[in-house]
Amino acid sequence: MADIRVPRNSWVVVCDGGKALIMQNDGDVTGVDLKVRETLAQPNEPDREIGTDKPGRAHGADGTSGSAVEELSWHDQAEAEFLKRIAFKLDDLIIENDATNIVLVAPPRALGTLRANLSVEAQAIISAEIPKDYTNMPIDQIERRLAA
Repeated sequence: MADIRVPRNSWVVVCDGGKALIMQNDGDVTGVDLKVRETLAQPNEPDREIGTDKPGRAHGADGTSGSAVEELSWHDQAEAEFLKRIAFKLDDLIIENDATNIVLVAPPRALGTLRANLSVEAQAIISAEIPKDYTNMPIDQIERRLAA
């Protein structure tokens, strides 16, 4: 892993498509001491509860042929909406808490979705992106991995 610094009062956002931990470093660069400031989660409901539509159909130009359209993944759509909320939450950190340094930790796919929804201000203060899934780790393990 690249040399990642998490200075005092830096914000660390650990998230995936269904859970987010927003933490602040009360320690210093060598002794990372993360305090959870907010936890966000979305329910993990089955597809039948999220959406009930049947896949669509497309009809050919000749008017007689037709084929099914690929079914929409309701879970993927829900994850993208959740990550969009996280991107907006980063803007709130900048405005309400005067954040000047943010470290993002998320799986690669989630990072891509986040990047597409980040404001210019949020992009400017993100000091590091770690393409890993730490959302189900205890806080002390996340601290150790960030300090290493």
